Amino acid sequence: MNTTPSPVSLSSTPGIALVLGASGGIGGEVARQLLAAGWQVRGLKREPPSEAQARSGIAWQRGDALDGTAVRQAAQGCQLIVHAVNPPGYLRWAELVLPMLEHSIAAAREQGACLLLPGTVYNYAPDAPMPLREDAPQQPPSRKGAIRVEMEWRLQEAASEAAERPCQVLIVRAGDFFGPQPGNSWFSQGLIQPGRPPKRVLLPATPGVGHQWAFLPDVARTMVALVQRRAELPAFASFHMAGHWDADGRQMGEAIQRVMAQHGLPTPRLRAFPWWLMRVLAPFKATLREMQEMRYLWRQPVSMDNARLRAVLGEEPHTPLDEAVAHSLRGLGCLPLAAALASHSAAAGLKA
Repeated sequence: MNTTPSPVSLSSTPGIALVLGASGGIGGEVARQLLAAGWQVRGLKREPPSEAQARSGIAWQRGDALDGTAVRQAAQGCQLIVHAVNPPGYLRWAELVLPMLEHSIAAAREQGACLLLPGTVYNYAPDAPMPLREDAPQQPPSRKGAIRVEMEWRLQEAASEAAERPCQVLIVRAGDFFGPQPGNSWFSQGLIQPGRPPKRVLLPATPGVGHQWAFLPDVARTMVALVQRRAELPAFASFHMAGHWDADGRQMGEAIQRVMAQHGLPTPRLRAFPWWLMRVLAPFKATLREMQEMRYLWRQPVSMDNARLRAVLGEEPHTPLDEAVAHSLRGLGCLPLAAALASHSAAAGLKA
């Protein structure tokens, strides 16, 4: 579909937002940024919130994104729905991802709300022209990529003038997430082990191959900035972030080394990620099979062009790499408490 739907008439002032996935990495960060921007934020959880979540400022409601009735009830009066939810345990993607999205679409249509989706590079083929523009052909080589394409197609249909009760849709695509919340990320599950200072950093990229990273607070800040300007945007709009470009596949590891040294801690060694072990174990674990399927993203450079984003916002929110890595390591419990407190105090002094 090449036609661009006409703009939807929406206020750009803060209102009420429902964040599906508010207890996760990107969903939680978007929720925090929305609260800071003056929004009232609701979250949907299958279980009661933890003590920390209960103090977060999010109005938690009991429910499941797989339950369309629960999603519509939680979305009552909302101007924004953030669809940052994944199937429980990241399992049964093919069965559950699209039904969950349909529930969000139905709720957004019912409320006349804007629907925001954190996107990925999975939609694109490895031989697509680089850096990737938003209008590049979407011909993914993986099953997860095909599901992502179907998600975006359904969202574009929902925003179309031909749709019954169309809604506005915003998609923000970024590289591999890293940040202070563990989430389901390569940084916290592949490069290092949360909870202790790293003795080694595993590098998944083929030597010399670049890789694109995205600092979660920067991604969330970008999303909130676009939401605040949604009245100026078309009914369906997608944007790419440039994030942090690791030119040779080692720069993220070297940044971790620098941060550890700055805190007086032993410098972790850089080691190649054991892809051979993933191949051996993949037949017995679905997650490892998916990792193998997505390995192409570490074997060749995949980068994104953020010209469209800069045209709207003026510049992309961007935290310097070492600062972003330090913030991530503190949040993941990889810096001793004394070092983390000293680093936090120094950062606070710089901002004062």
